[in-house]
Order: sequence, then C-alpha cells, then structure tokens
Amino acid sequence: MRHYIGLIRKDADSDFGVSFPDLPGVVTAGTTLDEARDMAEEALAFHLEGMEEDGEAIPEPSSLDEIMSNPENRSGVAILVSVKDDQPKIVRVNVTLPGDVLEQIDKYAEAHGYTRSGLLAQAAKRMITEAA
Repeated sequence: MRHYIGLIRKDADSDFGVSFPDLPGVVTAGTTLDEARDMAEEALAFHLEGMEEDGEAIPEPSSLDEIMSNPENRSGVAILVSVKDDQPKIVRVNVTLPGDVLEQIDKYAEAHGYTRSGLLAQAAKRMITEAA
C-alpha cells in the first residue's frame, strides 16, 4: 500500500479541493469531505498507474513535516491518502460525445477541480448507485 499526503482546501463558494504536493497537477474535488477523500484516492490511483504504464519513476512520498514546511501548503488541511497496490486496473476508453456536451463537461470539471475522467467516473458511479 502506498500513502501520500493530500491537501484539502475549500473556499466559501467552492467544493472541497484536494491536491498532492508530491505529484503536481494531480487535483480533484468533491462536494463533501467524504466525496473529496474518495475522489482523492481515485485520482491518486489513476495517476500512479499511468506513471507506471508510461515507465515514469514514482516519487517517494514526502513526510508531513516536509510538506508543511512549504508556506504554500499551510493553507491546506493534510490528509493521508492510501492506494492499494491491488486497485482495480484503470482502463482508457474512447468515448464519442456531442461537442457541446463535451464542452459543458470540461467547463464543469475545471470549475469544480475534477479531471474529465474523474467527473465522468463519479457521475457514472452516482447514477449506478441511485438506480440500485
């Protein structure tokens, strides 16, 4: 199991955003703390798997002291995000969508701190759960 420090931030008019100082560019969000944590685990797993597939070196996790010593990180609340080594495999798919729908997806995802894939996966999970 791998463990990385995620930083949660929330502005008054935003969702709970999560970023990973050890993995710049990996960000996600959720409307609740629980959802943000779930999305953080998913985003971390997806990113690490992609790095492995691309043959990139996976950075060693920094300690909490190292992360919080950076003044830019002090506005976030630190959480430990774990990824099991036996997580379900992330699969890339090719999807066809109307251009205007894709534009709406991308705008919403960007405004709420999601990736396109993260948003579509979360929406699908929500619909499946509600239908059950």
